[in-house]
Amino acid sequence: MTESLIGFAILLLMVFLGFPLGFAMVAVGFVGFGLVRGWEPALETVGQLILDFSMSYSFSVLPLFVLMGAFVYRAALSEDLYDASNAWLGHYKGGLAMATVAACGGFSAVSGSSVATAATMAKVAMPSMRRYRYNENLAAGTIAAGGTMGILIPPSIALVIYGIIVEEDVGKLFIAGIVPGIITIALYIFVIKVLITFRPSLGPRGPWTPWKERFLALKGVWGMIALFLLVLGGIYLGVFTPTEAGGIGAVGAVAFAVSRRKMGWRGFCSALIEAGQTTAMVFSVAFGAIILSNFMNISGMPNQIVDWVNSLEIAPITVVLVICLIYIALGCVFEGIGMILLTVPIFFPVVQSLGFDLIWFGIVVIMVTEISLITPPIGMNVFVLKTIMPEMSLWGIFAGISPFFVADVIRLLLIVFIPGLTLYLPSLMGG
Repeated sequence: MTESLIGFAILLLMVFLGFPLGFAMVAVGFVGFGLVRGWEPALETVGQLILDFSMSYSFSVLPLFVLMGAFVYRAALSEDLYDASNAWLGHYKGGLAMATVAACGGFSAVSGSSVATAATMAKVAMPSMRRYRYNENLAAGTIAAGGTMGILIPPSIALVIYGIIVEEDVGKLFIAGIVPGIITIALYIFVIKVLITFRPSLGPRGPWTPWKERFLALKGVWGMIALFLLVLGGIYLGVFTPTEAGGIGAVGAVAFAVSRRKMGWRGFCSALIEAGQTTAMVFSVAFGAIILSNFMNISGMPNQIVDWVNSLEIAPITVVLVICLIYIALGCVFEGIGMILLTVPIFFPVVQSLGFDLIWFGIVVIMVTEISLITPPIGMNVFVLKTIMPEMSLWGIFAGISPFFVADVIRLLLIVFIPGLTLYLPSLMGG
């Protein structure tokens, strides 16, 4: 275990020095394996691990959902989502912020990316909230927090990666994310309502939308609803596997984008290139994670952690809460996907040995990772907003996020202490 701890410390140092996370994990994992087992076995093992992982059928679901998200982004669906949400909620105090949360939830359902959700909704929602003189910190905080739902509401790239690591059903993980996603939207809207109740000036009312126009606005989001129901409904009913659902979703997304006349040949090629770049980035980190994990395993770190935890006289749920705190701390340094790939191979044997359901733990991990996306000093979603709105200060955005951070902690505790919120729908799937 000493070798693993030294390796982990070197990895943290390399990340702090600016080395790409994937390459840092490959270097530490390869050198560690070589020192423990020899350099020739290390070369053979690393090559075989990369080959096996890249040829895995289950991993093919990842580029398909990435491609689906790229096509949806080019369909300009975000504007229709926001318009529909605004038509129904905008006339309330704080209604534009509530509409932003609802639109973030809808866009998350077909994009699978938190960064894409935050970046897209910042361009769509921020001008409207500024026009109606919303408090800029509240507006930015709403977008940053709402964007985090991209990795929770299915189909989620992070859930795909988690499912592959722990060898759990990706379809059940997708279904398990539905109720927590709804809870997230409800809590964020509740936070806005509370803030506006005490300080109405934060979010003035928008214009009243006639009922006829409200229903007409819904016509613009039929494609998103149909795609969401097609992908998740097919998985839930057992009509097709998650990998097949990814392919169907990608085809449906490109058909939707073309039918709306939002994507030509150049946009199609750009979506393919973007999906390829994103997949390559995730693969490079994934290769590093699996090589590092293999080194950790041969050094005995996971088994020794399990034995140590079992020797402690503390409740198993306390162990889970400690793991959550570790995730929040690591989130101050690592971005979401990298943190999942780095830590899940270490923590899931511990959780499994304590008798917890790995589907439930997957949702817990994703929710804690969501919190890390808005946690200083890294806060990936915060830096995305800063890039799009350079006139805003980082601390102003973080100040706007703070009420939503409280809501995130409450939501996490609900899921941790009431597992049925996560496991009920997957239990109905069978198989």
